[in-house]
Amino acid sequence: MRMLVVYESMFGNTEAIAKAIAEGLKVHGDVEVVEIGAAPNLGSDVALLVVGGPTHAHGMSTPDSRADAARRAGDRLVSHGVGAREWLHGLPPLSATAAAASFDTRIHGPGFLWGSAAKAMAKELEAAGYLLVVPPESFLVGGPTGSQFDRLLDGELDRARRWGDTLGKLAAEAETKRAVPV
Repeated sequence: MRMLVVYESMFGNTEAIAKAIAEGLKVHGDVEVVEIGAAPNLGSDVALLVVGGPTHAHGMSTPDSRADAARRAGDRLVSHGVGAREWLHGLPPLSATAAAASFDTRIHGPGFLWGSAAKAMAKELEAAGYLLVVPPESFLVGGPTGSQFDRLLDGELDRARRWGDTLGKLAAEAETKRAVPV
């Protein structure tokens, strides 16, 4: 089973979460982790697509929010090109249902206060014909000020690994159901 984790990351937090998710997935099949600007064309061999990005202004990044983040990130900038919003809008229609999941990184605190890019990504994935195997997930960074600002909170990488393991199990179940003739 081939799985693909595609991420957008400004400061490296979402990249770290994507790699931790892949660690959890790898016990269930082949997994590739790729920055969104280098994401390959999707083929029918991808059994699970996981898409993630940072939450900017309550949702997915925009060209303006990425430009602002790039100024603040400086040399730490990870994603230099398109964001999840543009990449998801360019997904080709599916000929068969494939499993998917979305995640984001956002500031620690109530979701209604900070928003969630993962929820918007989930809607885009469903609109493209993907079957969400779990609800969107947020991984937390400290902030907006203080010593933890813009760093993943303790335990988030372990939580991402566990989430990846769960995704892998669910994707394997979905793959088995698709392979059984009705």
